[in-house]
Amino acid sequence: MIKSKVVRDTLLLTVMQLFLDSAALLLNAFITRQLGTSAIGILSLMGSFLGLAGILSNGNAFLCTSRLISEEFGKSVGDPGGILGYGLKLCLLLSAAVSAGVIILAEPIGQRFFSGAHMTAALRLMPAALFTGAAGACFKGYFNAARRAAVTAAGDIAEFVTRCGVIVSAASASGNCSEDRVCGIMIGGIIAGNTVSLIFLGAAYLKFRVKGTGRCSISFREYAAFSFPIMGGGILTAVLSSTNDALIPVCLRQFGDSAGDALGKFGVFEAIVIPALFFPSVVLCSMSGIIVSETARAKAAGNMIRIRQITERIKAWTLMFSIFAAAVLMRFGGEIGERLGGGDLAETMITIIAPVVPFIYMEIVLEAIIKGMALQSFSSANYLAEYVIRIAAVLILVPKIGFYGIVISYYASNIFGNSMRFVKVTKASGARRALCGTLILPVILAFASMSSAELLTRLTGLENGSLHGMLFFGLIWGMVYFAAFCALGKVKLISKSGEALFSKNAQQTSERIL
Repeated sequence: MIKSKVVRDTLLLTVMQLFLDSAALLLNAFITRQLGTSAIGILSLMGSFLGLAGILSNGNAFLCTSRLISEEFGKSVGDPGGILGYGLKLCLLLSAAVSAGVIILAEPIGQRFFSGAHMTAALRLMPAALFTGAAGACFKGYFNAARRAAVTAAGDIAEFVTRCGVIVSAASASGNCSEDRVCGIMIGGIIAGNTVSLIFLGAAYLKFRVKGTGRCSISFREYAAFSFPIMGGGILTAVLSSTNDALIPVCLRQFGDSAGDALGKFGVFEAIVIPALFFPSVVLCSMSGIIVSETARAKAAGNMIRIRQITERIKAWTLMFSIFAAAVLMRFGGEIGERLGGGDLAETMITIIAPVVPFIYMEIVLEAIIKGMALQSFSSANYLAEYVIRIAAVLILVPKIGFYGIVISYYASNIFGNSMRFVKVTKASGARRALCGTLILPVILAFASMSSAELLTRLTGLENGSLHGMLFFGLIWGMVYFAAFCALGKVKLISKSGEALFSKNAQQTSERIL
């Protein structure tokens, strides 16, 4: 029963995320054409700062509530709604403190973080986005733990459609905008989207909430004590990521670019290149929340066999998928960058960074397992080392060789950080590493199947450069690649022993959750 539920939730979240990521790419392309690359650079910096403020104000609430509520569901006596209440209370306290700091320090933040851009008025609108976003994250964590993916998906879609509508309408009506106006449009869209999503999720909670079977197993103080290590990792990552983003335009100016060119290049990289590289990972992002929940349940039950099986299956499937995605991005990187309006920079960067995609995608699932196993100390230390490498490369290399220094920083930090995650997860779970079968074989099959797909595409008379030709080529390529794995007996959704474990878990928890 749970097996089918996990698969169904993953498929639903994948379809939803595919829609959202596609729409986000189109929105970025629209903003780039409507307001210019400099504007998208400012928006990217604002998004980075808003992400930092959001983590500080909600304490990574989605992950905290999802994990702790999952554990509460797995106990014979507990109150998941009580955990949600703790999460909302903590988020309100944190949001109030962060909002006060943003309002008071809006002017110096605008001068230093945004390199002198006039952002004071826009920054003072941010508290409304922080409060609504924090509360919404708590509800999403609850529904993720309760395995009601449809509710979370509907909330995300309502949020994005509202935000997108506000941003597109305001940008179309404004024409050429000042820096302050550009950020005001973005924050206004976020506030509207968060508010609509929060209203929807609150109504859904009143309808679908699961009544507790007793008192909550932990107190608010214990909830906070459990949450702070998880929060710490998210805050550390957000601080380092925001620092790295803020340094890139500064270092590009040291290389010789003007302020407008530096913001424009940064905007293309953040709004076109990175989303294009991450676009195929929608299935992994959809699965990651479920992995956290399933791993946390298995850990609470002391079921290390289950954790090992999750790790081995996820590792094999992720490498199989990510290596194929990297090959496709290498093959069509130029065409993708051109069609998204990113110019020569996007075309070059997508193709050059594509080989490191398997490491980037492995981070998504490995971090989910790490958080489910409560290895936050390792996660924080590893992120710290990873961003030290990335920031050092930006500071040293970008002023000397320009944008290629950013490429080197991505290669160095991702290869190091995710190699460490892989070693830690396989060691902690007892999973086999088996790199020959899970890494080398997909590389060989990806490039061997590409030749077959090219031959079939030529026989149809379609041009690879056309959109129809690219889609047909990619479809045939993927089918041949997957068929080769099936023929070699490498595609197994779950073993018989794993089915038995799923059945055992279903018997224990389905009555309360499903």
